[in-house]
Amino acid sequence: MTEKLDVIVIGMGPGGEEVAEQLAAAGLAVAGVEHNLVGGECPYWGCIPSKAIIRAADALAEARRVPLLAGTASVTPDWAPVARRLRDVITDNWNDRVAVERFERKGGHFYRGTGRLVGPGRVAVGHTVLEASRAVVIGTGTSAAIPPIPGLDQVEYWTNREIIETERLPASLLVMGGGAVGLELAQAAARFGTRVTVVEALDRILALEEPEASKLIQTVFEREGIEVLTGARVESASKAEAGVRLTLVGGRELEAERVLVATGRRANLGDLGLETVGLDPAQRFIPVDDHLRAAPGIWAVGDVTGKGAFTHVAVYQARIAIADILRRANPVADYAALPRVTFTDPEVGAVGLTESQARKQSIRIRTGFSPLSDSTRGFIHGPGNDGFIKLIEDADSGVLIGGTTSGPSGGEMLSMLSVAVAGKVPTERLRHMIWAYPTFHRGIEGALQAFAEPATEPVS
Repeated sequence: MTEKLDVIVIGMGPGGEEVAEQLAAAGLAVAGVEHNLVGGECPYWGCIPSKAIIRAADALAEARRVPLLAGTASVTPDWAPVARRLRDVITDNWNDRVAVERFERKGGHFYRGTGRLVGPGRVAVGHTVLEASRAVVIGTGTSAAIPPIPGLDQVEYWTNREIIETERLPASLLVMGGGAVGLELAQAAARFGTRVTVVEALDRILALEEPEASKLIQTVFEREGIEVLTGARVESASKAEAGVRLTLVGGRELEAERVLVATGRRANLGDLGLETVGLDPAQRFIPVDDHLRAAPGIWAVGDVTGKGAFTHVAVYQARIAIADILRRANPVADYAALPRVTFTDPEVGAVGLTESQARKQSIRIRTGFSPLSDSTRGFIHGPGNDGFIKLIEDADSGVLIGGTTSGPSGGEMLSMLSVAVAGKVPTERLRHMIWAYPTFHRGIEGALQAFAEPATEPVS
């Protein structure tokens, strides 16, 4: 059976769902194809439920600070209300009925199944072949990358999905991976009473961000009783009396009830039929141009493009692709001011280039650094005021090209820096602004005043 449409969207994650809904609302005949849940990882196992967990864990931490600020408090962690909220409120018991119906109300045609390209403009879903006259959009996202460690497939490991769905936290947990996902879930579990060890193969956790952020989070984790092992490569995994055993290179053995694998994400391109439209299925990501075009009649959005595994990037790309498919004037994709937040406590927000990235691009830079505790708001906040602000300036153009805001509201403080980087606001203009007092974001003024003189020459 063949169905003729204007547009076919393979993968209804945040980006694909945005494309499908908006094009259907614009009057096009749109097919949305999804084998799992419409909305993708974010609303069911990623951004939204994980931040609900973090919200609960942070409430526990803040309650434990009461004796230092306001009196006495007795805190007894209980995972049960968290699990109920995740199931009944946040994820609707992992049911996408509402999302599917929303798409269909806009005129979309939904197909539950795995979509595979079988030629230009043609997608097979089971025994049905869909034909698109205008566009095929790929938004199939990524899945948890499981490292090829001997024995790992013989133990009952968790990914982010299993820890989100669990109704009981383990007594002990080994977290493989010191990136954002691993760190967020590690700290949350520890605040509910789980004994946690983070195992990171690189020489620092949060390795994609500034070294100061890595040092800060490790210090906070160790203060909270979380063991952090860096430069620790896992050699093998096996079952143990406690549950699971990881053996590190060098012979050290770690045991816990569970292991959480948080070693990154992988785009699964091999089963998409990319070769039928002239694309290489062996690539790590689907290369796209500034309008998100991957091939004639083919667009790609979201994690599969390799431009940033974030919902906000997927939706940003989706809107550019939508305008291009509708043949409207649209801006080209620009990732120079890409914002990102690690929702640990303290949060780590970052935008644009890190100092290391700027140096590798041979940019002559100046840096400014200010501890959050040096600000009046940090002093007032007291316990839990860990954090800093770091700015990266292109010394030749006099504008910010990167910044990190870490602290109790690190992700929210980032908004001003995102505007400054995106708008190429001169740092002299920022330095002479009126900054509300006393606020956390006023610390940005301190970092501006602390710019190093003279500028640092790039690495040759």
